[in-house]
Order: sequence, then structure tokens, then C-alpha cells
Amino acid sequence: MDIRKLASLLSIIFGAILIVGAIGTWTMVSSTLGDQRITTPDDAVCLADRDVNGPFTAYCQAMTIDRNVLEITDGQRYAELPREDERRGTAQNASFLQASLFTSVLSFGVAAMAGGMGVLFVLIGLGMRDVREHVAAPGDRGPADA
Repeated sequence: MDIRKLASLLSIIFGAILIVGAIGTWTMVSSTLGDQRITTPDDAVCLADRDVNGPFTAYCQAMTIDRNVLEITDGQRYAELPREDERRGTAQNASFLQASLFTSVLSFGVAAMAGGMGVLFVLIGLGMRDVREHVAAPGDRGPADA
């Protein structure tokens, strides 16, 4: 097996692994979010009254939490509230929830990127095979081509 054929095969295999990993990651994160039974509220920033199980609903829920906690804390973030402020615990919980939701959004993005890269690697591997079949080796030329 020559180096081009090996590189082509490895590219296709690596691409397939990336695609399978991306699908698995997307499914796992979506399922885990769905298990939490979170629903965006009626007054959500976007995508109101929907189950949170994908990147867009997770983002909308995080932004809605941000809006609501800023209303409660008069526009102050957790770190800006005095230690004695009774709203500090609410701001802290909101911060943790937002971080968790944004981590899910990031996971969906990485899965999508991995899937796209997997498709690209498969296409590169197939392209390498296609080029190899259409380009004759230097020793295959006839006397008129030399």
C-alpha cells in the first residue's frame, strides 16, 4: 500500500470517527438537557414556551435568566452585590445556571464543528482516491507523451 492510498484511507476513517463522535455528543447533550425538563417561560427573550433540549433553546433560557436576575438585583451582577445583600444567593444561582446552559451551547457547537470536520476529512480522503485514479503514474506514459 503506497502512502497516498494509506493517507486517503486514514482520512476517511478519521472523518467517520469524527462524525460518529459528533452525533454521539449532540445526542447525549440534548438528552441530558431534556432530562432536566426545563421549559423556556412565556416571557422568554426568544423561543418562548419550548422545551430546552438544543443549542438555541439553551441560549434563550440563559439569556432569560440573565434578564430576570438583573431585574431582581437592580442591574447588578453577583460580584457587584454586597456580601450582606439577600439577593446575592439568587444572583449566584442564576450565574451557575447560566454557566451550565452556556456549557451546553458550547458542547453543541463543538459537536457541530467536529461533524463538519469529519465530513471534510471524508471528502478529502475520497478526493485523494479520485485524483489517484485519474492521474497516471509517470511510468505509465507512452512514447508520445514523454
